[in-house]
Amino acid sequence: MATAQETTTAGPIPRQTWTTLEGLLAAIRRDLRSSEPFQIFACALWGAFVGAAVAGLRQLVDSLHQLMFHLSAGVRLSTGMGVDQMRLLFVPALGGLILGLLALAARRAGAREIVDPIEANALYGGRMSLRDSLRLVLDTVVSNASGASVGMEAGYSQFGSGILSSVGQFFKLRRMDQRTFVAAGAAAAIAAAFNAPLAGIFYGFELILGTFAARALAPIAAAALSATLMERLLITPEPLFVVSQGFHFKESVYLLFALLGAFSAGFAVLSMQAVTWAERALRLTPLPQWLRPTIGGIVLTAIAMFVPQVLGSGHGAVQMLFRHDWSLKVLLALLAAKLIASAVSIGSGYRGGMFSTSLLLGCVFGAVFADVSAALVPRLAVHHDALMMVGMGSVAAAVIGAPLTMVFLVLEGTGDFPMTVAVMVGVLIASTIVRLSFGYSFSTWRFHQRGLRIRSPHDIGWLADLSVGKLMRTDPKLVPADMPLAELRAKYPPGSTKRLFVVDEGDRLIGSFDLSSAHDAKQNAAAQTVRARDLALEKAFLLAGQNIRMALSRFDQLQVESLPVVSSTVERKVIGYLTEAYALRRYNQELERRRSAELGETELFSISEPPA
Repeated sequence: MATAQETTTAGPIPRQTWTTLEGLLAAIRRDLRSSEPFQIFACALWGAFVGAAVAGLRQLVDSLHQLMFHLSAGVRLSTGMGVDQMRLLFVPALGGLILGLLALAARRAGAREIVDPIEANALYGGRMSLRDSLRLVLDTVVSNASGASVGMEAGYSQFGSGILSSVGQFFKLRRMDQRTFVAAGAAAAIAAAFNAPLAGIFYGFELILGTFAARALAPIAAAALSATLMERLLITPEPLFVVSQGFHFKESVYLLFALLGAFSAGFAVLSMQAVTWAERALRLTPLPQWLRPTIGGIVLTAIAMFVPQVLGSGHGAVQMLFRHDWSLKVLLALLAAKLIASAVSIGSGYRGGMFSTSLLLGCVFGAVFADVSAALVPRLAVHHDALMMVGMGSVAAAVIGAPLTMVFLVLEGTGDFPMTVAVMVGVLIASTIVRLSFGYSFSTWRFHQRGLRIRSPHDIGWLADLSVGKLMRTDPKLVPADMPLAELRAKYPPGSTKRLFVVDEGDRLIGSFDLSSAHDAKQNAAAQTVRARDLALEKAFLLAGQNIRMALSRFDQLQVESLPVVSSTVERKVIGYLTEAYALRRYNQELERRRSAELGETELFSISEPPA
């Protein structure tokens, strides 16, 4: 007869069988987690899924635009053609209200702050929440359907990274591989969004991973290529722009492209700062936070009544700029209107990114520059389209922080190498000026506004693992504040320890001092009158939750070899101590270990982090 244990079931499957299956699955995970061919296959498979999802989301948003604004089939919202004026009066505000109510419900339900791919790779080793990512996708769809002046790319990349991050977490990938999967998901999303696999690949490397590594190339490329092919299989993606002419430039014209790149850098910084100004202005209003998107929708309507091209991401408007020759007055109006509309949209709480918006802003800025140049030097009029593309790439590269992505986007869109080189000139100058002077891309600027010290996707999350609490010694030499110097000398002879920590009756820190100062001959005359508290001149301390980099900075600032660790700034109960020598040794060991394990000989080159 079978025992009760053998017949116990977990659902319809016997427990013994269930345990065997779990063990088999764990073995598969263990074997596959370090298999590079498997990782490439997984990225390709799920990249195709991301491409299908992007195609579906694109069709959904286009359908919602037709429904909400009564557009004709095939007409992009940002062209401003056929927008129903009556619906324009209430759709943006209504969408903002829905978005605000969704945010209010999420906060009351205790939802966490959504972690985006850059933040995940910088702080959390590539770990993202798929549920939170889907919530952002919903918010982005609502924002775009409402006509907000933002792009869907933030939702696309969040979804792609969230999917691949979940796959990586399921197989319990190593930290570097997990971060690569997040980059592969974002690469797949951007590649499908723009029908540009090379641009998607470099987006994953530049913006999400932060390092060009040979091991990461195949997974990221596989995801981007499969996503693009899947999207092309499901729909016929429209190009961002179509330019039929071939480009040939004299060497002197590249100086003009360089000048445009320099001006584009300033305009890019203005575009990023404008979002912060709009956000601060709305904070000054007495309205609750959940109503701010509604106010943003009202402002957006007021702008769109005169310049309807500010609605939506801007893809349709970019193509219109290349097809039609607009006057300088109209271009200036569109440039100012789009700048304000995008700043108000993002600053008021609509969810979306600056990718598409920066492309349109850069294209218009380039057109303005071209018209002004032609007015001063008429023969430069033949370079009008070229200057538009240089402006588009330069502004977008400076805003997004991905210069090579923009260069390859133009290469894939035009197939013209002279034009690609021209864009490269402007892009490199614009992105370099912004990096050295401003120091942020739009994503990292938003992190800065939230108080997060992230300037790139470089992995700094491991610093939290090297916390003071994990590194400290838990046997501090505590001395009562009222202990006489003579008694202290007897208890701690020279060489018995290096540093003593003076505490009150509740073990709360009063100060610390080196034992050598207690045995100084100058103290002999006052050995009976001096107390431990009189020697405790150093009041500094560390907290257990601080990371090792903060601790090393503290040691360097105070020029001491050891510091006490207290429970909190209020209680100040001594729980241990940390020496500078040990902290520095562990920090260097961890740096060397991670460089060898994660990059080592596979690293091609690294994207430098801007100086703080």
